[in-house]
Amino acid sequence: MPFARRPLSPVRHRAAQALAVTGAAALLLTGCGSSGTSGSSASASSPAGDAAGGGNGANGGNGGKRTVKDATGKAVEVSAEPKRIVTLTQEDLDAVLALGVKPVGITNGQGLNEPPAYLKDKVQGVPVVGNLLQPVMDKVIAAKPDLILAGDMQDEQMLKQLREITPATLVTMAPTDDWKLAFKGIGNAVNKLDQAGKVIGDYEAKAAKAGGELTKNKGAAVSIVRWNPTGPSWMEKKQFASGVALDMGLTRPAAQDKDGNAHSPALSLEKLSEIDGDWLFLSTLTDDGKSALKDVQSKPAYQELTAVKNNHAVTVDGSVWSTRGGPLAADVVIGDFGKALGGN
Repeated sequence: MPFARRPLSPVRHRAAQALAVTGAAALLLTGCGSSGTSGSSASASSPAGDAAGGGNGANGGNGGKRTVKDATGKAVEVSAEPKRIVTLTQEDLDAVLALGVKPVGITNGQGLNEPPAYLKDKVQGVPVVGNLLQPVMDKVIAAKPDLILAGDMQDEQMLKQLREITPATLVTMAPTDDWKLAFKGIGNAVNKLDQAGKVIGDYEAKAAKAGGELTKNKGAAVSIVRWNPTGPSWMEKKQFASGVALDMGLTRPAAQDKDGNAHSPALSLEKLSEIDGDWLFLSTLTDDGKSALKDVQSKPAYQELTAVKNNHAVTVDGSVWSTRGGPLAADVVIGDFGKALGGN
């Protein structure tokens, strides 16, 4: 079953589930929080004084280093206060910006040849070092990073090249991690774990408040669908945008009430009823996907959907809704739900 962005074979999917056990959760439990105190895990062996900086500065000796585990369980030594961060995914970029950190190198957004639109005003002047998970090594070198956040990269050869640029290169997401867990892991990596916890607390309060303001649409069953060139795929309950819906007190249609973080296989017209709900939120990522959606909108199978007949079909930005997610993307999704369903 394909994930929101990068499909995995069944074998790799099972391996990914195993990775999740020692994935970002391990990163969260090791190293230091934003207070600069040492983590409790024996495998993250930086003493409290060293982790706090020891008076030697971010790059000075052992006093300026911390040890954290990335989402694969790999122990990585990082600067206690990284100053030059390169992000290789939209989710990593979203996370560091939400923590008040401006990176020195970024990649283009998912399915885009430019940074994600919802983050564009926050990264003016920041060099683009490649496309999503496809960095150009010369450009990464030119950014002089002291920390590289590599998302859910699985290309070991590319990771090896990145670690030659700086050993402080972290895989930040296991394939089955949700965005909150990955975000806390990134917060730990940049020594802002306490701040990351506050950001999530603020998000959850905002989601609950927005959901409570939906009046007649409170608790509505929302269908969340990405339209691919081969047809529509609905999102399981733990996928990013679906998780935001649940945090707002919304529900999912019975056909989509599946406890996972993937998309369904692309559906045929005969199974189009699976995407129906009180409300239908549609996104695309490519021009071919947009064309396929436009073609089907004139067909009876689409027009007979209850959400369509009630004028409850809403088009949203796939480069936000179909990602692995982050706090700033979640804020956009909350706003989209509120605008469509009558909140705020």
